[in-house]
Amino acid sequence: MSTFPEKFYRGLIAVGQTLQSPLLLIIRLYWGREFFLTGKGKLTDLSKPAQYFAGLGIPFPHVSATIAGCTECFGGLLLLLGLASRLVSIPLIILLTVAYLTADIDAVRAIFSDPDKFLSAAEFQFLFAALIVFVFGPGIFSLDALIGRYFRRNGDPKISP
Repeated sequence: MSTFPEKFYRGLIAVGQTLQSPLLLIIRLYWGREFFLTGKGKLTDLSKPAQYFAGLGIPFPHVSATIAGCTECFGGLLLLLGLASRLVSIPLIILLTVAYLTADIDAVRAIFSDPDKFLSAAEFQFLFAALIVFVFGPGIFSLDALIGRYFRRNGDPKISP
């Protein structure tokens, strides 16, 4: 016979699991849009980010700006759709790690002495969203989930979003 605390705890788990996919959808839609708009902005006028990258000492600033813009723009679109979500999260995580280490190195150095500086950097929010999608997947409201259901129905039980 279940006790009240056990029933309560099981209820909390059920609510959390029910809310997981809607939360992942919200994260993907919001941050996918933000990635897309940021990348589109870079690609629309490459001279500005290339100049900024040159000022940071990033090699091949025009090429780097193009790669960053494409990664953000197309990665954002894929996040919006929930297509190849975990895969596209990897270059986004790498991009944001490089951004932290170049554009906001002071925030990285202050991670323990002044965590607010690290957490309030724009890169953190983008990085955190990409990490959430990488770790938890896109959720059931995604093209990845549809593709996974198709493969499971057609005999491959190992594939899931």
